Amino acid sequence: MTHRMTVPGLFPPPDYAHTAIVETDRRLAFLAGAVPLDGDGKLVGPGDFVAQTEQVLDNLETALAAIGCGPADVVSTTVYVATSDTADLSRVWEVVRAGGLTLGPHTSTLLGVSCLGYTGQLVEITAVAEVP
Repeated sequence: MTHRMTVPGLFPPPDYAHTAIVETDRRLAFLAGAVPLDGDGKLVGPGDFVAQTEQVLDNLETALAAIGCGPADVVSTTVYVATSDTADLSRVWEVVRAGGLTLGPHTSTLLGVSCLGYTGQLVEITAVAEVP
């Protein structure tokens, strides 16, 4: 059985859920891409990779908390960065590492992409977490 949820306090997403929990003998939560929008849907940190990454991490932690998880419960992430410059990728990765996602052992992929879903968006992170 799959339980999907739109998380109160986060900007309501168009046509997808913030989280999905698949019930098997282990419970896994699949989190939609956390984006750099505030609760009113306003882009945080236009042109600023660090500010956007911090907002993305805050939104991801809010979604994790809504399902009883924290950064240490994350088992997999994909970090998307709208850039072709490896220095920008490194800058984002340093913020991700400092943000606590590396507390729990998990897999991660860091990607440079040509664009993301919202105008001005530079960073997005998807995650899978094991729900306690």
